Amino acid sequence: LYFIGRIRTPWTRRADCPKNARESSEVCTIEVDPRWAKALAGVESCSHLVILYWMDRSRRDLVVQMPRHYNVPRGTFSLRSPARPNPLAMSVVTLLQVDGTQLSVTGLDCLDGTPVIDIKPYFASVDSVPEAVVGWHGETSG
Repeated sequence: LYFIGRIRTPWTRRADCPKNARESSEVCTIEVDPRWAKALAGVESCSHLVILYWMDRSRRDLVVQMPRHYNVPRGTFSLRSPARPNPLAMSVVTLLQVDGTQLSVTGLDCLDGTPVIDIKPYFASVDSVPEAVVGWHGETSG
């Protein structure tokens, strides 16, 4: 596994991070290591990107967790929590600008300095699944 860069965000504590990336309108910067500069060719033509990143400061020992707004414990693999055996995260970001090896984006929810694993173009035609359901998500706590 090679980290290809780092994410710069305004958040230094997990409590300050948005609950999920889609709730964030903060402009963040993805700093790609200069040795991968040529791999960014064509990225500027994308309106949205999939960013895979490593939540390096997350717990890795939780099997069952209690989501913030639910009173029912859930298995880690049924949640999007950063606390997981391999703290891999994914966000679809809006690409605002490319300046050399720096990408300005919105749509991230991670701590400042988070390592980047990969960058991929987002294809709405194949990446979107409008009929997808997470059954327990409709159950709100009382």
